[in-house]
Amino acid sequence: MTAPQAALFAVLLGALLLQALLPSRRVLIVTGGAGLACLASTLLGVATTPLLLAEVPWDVLVILVTLGLLSQLFAASRLFDRLAVAATRLSGAEPFRVLLVFSIAMYVVSGVVNNLTALVLVLPVLHVLLKLMGTRQRYVSWLLGLLLVACNLGGAATPIGDFPAILLLGRGSMTFGGYLSRAAPATLCALAALLLVVRAVVRPTAGVPRDPVSARLTRAAMEALHRRVRTDRRLLVPAAVSLGAMVVAWLFLPAELGVGPELVCWLGTGAALLASRRLGERLARTGLDIEAVLFLLSLFVMVAAVRRTGLFEEVSRSLARLPVAPSLQLVAFLVLAGVLTGLFSAGPSMAALLDVAESLAERLPAPAVYVGLALSVCAGSSLFLTAATSGPLAQALTERADLRDVDGRPIRFGFFDFLPTGLLSFAIIQAVAIAYALLAIWAAR
Repeated sequence: MTAPQAALFAVLLGALLLQALLPSRRVLIVTGGAGLACLASTLLGVATTPLLLAEVPWDVLVILVTLGLLSQLFAASRLFDRLAVAATRLSGAEPFRVLLVFSIAMYVVSGVVNNLTALVLVLPVLHVLLKLMGTRQRYVSWLLGLLLVACNLGGAATPIGDFPAILLLGRGSMTFGGYLSRAAPATLCALAALLLVVRAVVRPTAGVPRDPVSARLTRAAMEALHRRVRTDRRLLVPAAVSLGAMVVAWLFLPAELGVGPELVCWLGTGAALLASRRLGERLARTGLDIEAVLFLLSLFVMVAAVRRTGLFEEVSRSLARLPVAPSLQLVAFLVLAGVLTGLFSAGPSMAALLDVAESLAERLPAPAVYVGLALSVCAGSSLFLTAATSGPLAQALTERADLRDVDGRPIRFGFFDFLPTGLLSFAIIQAVAIAYALLAIWAAR
């Protein structure tokens, strides 16, 4: 490793470690790391700051910002409140059905909108339901844990659900339809396998009170609490129509036109905001997720500096020199991606590993590499409570809800409460990622 490679890799690794250890200061840490990377890159003769900024995938940032604004339109329409109430009605306040219905609901919703938006609106309704049902610590830990994992899987199921998939779409690694047709079935299989194992082996509902009369009273109370909640069609219709038009454009617009996914997002979200009048203007002024933009911009700058040193190419060559078949090299890469994501979270891992993935895609079928990588990143995001941004949010919301079990003891949802769910989810999703990659290689022969 050369001196520039060592210096810039140390800056990147140090920033990632610090932001993982101090998540409350992660934006300052990563932006500071980006500044240090620019300084070191300039002094070491690797690249100037303008060159590093020129390598930032601005199209990916445009997609993230515009989809975030569209998510806020859906949230303002009260759509998620109605979905949460419908899920409560469908579950019948029966413990395992609550777990099943809410997990599936979060999987579906997270494929379209931001995980954080969905959790902020759905979790309070679920907390009220748990208070009315009467519950146990073990059941709540598995229920909330499975909701977070379902969010991760839903985000990985579509090209617009989460950052790793958006990065693949924005960089042109895969088309919208190509990714969707491969990742959605794989993530659905992972979710089904996870729920089956939980149902047959874990059995978190053991010891949770089950009383038909209490269940009916719970349903009646939830209906009464949310009777006046109505969906605002003036906001929902423009947002839904714009999203539908965007999906059609992503699927059917010919690539020769040069209209990329970022421009489709820009125009589609802009139309939805214009149709929403005053709220659209307010969201355009104040609804931008500046924290996410700064974090990812700084991350891209640090990764670009390391890329300029040639370190990623050396890692790719080292991986290619492993004395095993290319398919097993890919398996090793996917396991590494899952572990690194568990330690550093999805955004940093995906941004750094995609360069290595592109070298593997030159020797192996691209879908096997890219979809396998997205699934492995999803597995890593599900390993620890801190591996995904939605984890700390779910912990904070649960602490504020002041849940108590049937004996009056406070219910927690922290790192170790989530860990059993995380370990099981990581094992299942990582196994699905490897199985998918190997099957895709076999099918391409």
